[in-house]
Amino acid sequence: MVKPFHLALGAIPIIVAILISVPMITKNEIPISAANSFDVIEIEYTKHQLKKISNGVTERTGAQKTEILLIKNDGEIKYSLTENGYLQPDIKSKLDQQKLDKIKALIKETGFIAIPSESFAILDDVTDYQKSNVKITLNGHTNQIHWPEQNATSAFIPPIITMVELELDQIISDISE
Repeated sequence: MVKPFHLALGAIPIIVAILISVPMITKNEIPISAANSFDVIEIEYTKHQLKKISNGVTERTGAQKTEILLIKNDGEIKYSLTENGYLQPDIKSKLDQQKLDKIKALIKETGFIAIPSESFAILDDVTDYQKSNVKITLNGHTNQIHWPEQNATSAFIPPIITMVELELDQIISDISE
């Protein structure tokens, strides 16, 4: 027969393992500790609001609005907006270190730099849509990805691309207000 002492002794490692693993499993954020001060990053994010224009036999796609966000390694931000063919004055700002570390960690931890640059086909019946592009250089490795909004393509856009897009859109909305 097993003594209660032996059961209690055997349960200790199990309880410790549960106490360590539960916070790791339930945490839904990327740890900022993934980014370190030696990481060098540069991000160029471009959003185009596109519209297909049909001239009888020919068809072309034109940009109604283009937004460009450039983030340097030191947190310096440059935001450019072209609307209806007119370039607006650039907005320059500085990203706080915590937000910059969060973006670095998101890109490093998720393997964003290793995502193959795929081409997403646009559906034939879509006339107005947004197409985005992000070019990231992290520690000398560069990756550039182009994608349309999800309702403009039948292909699946990976959630990591959407996560990076949301973070960069938040920065744009913060500095353009």
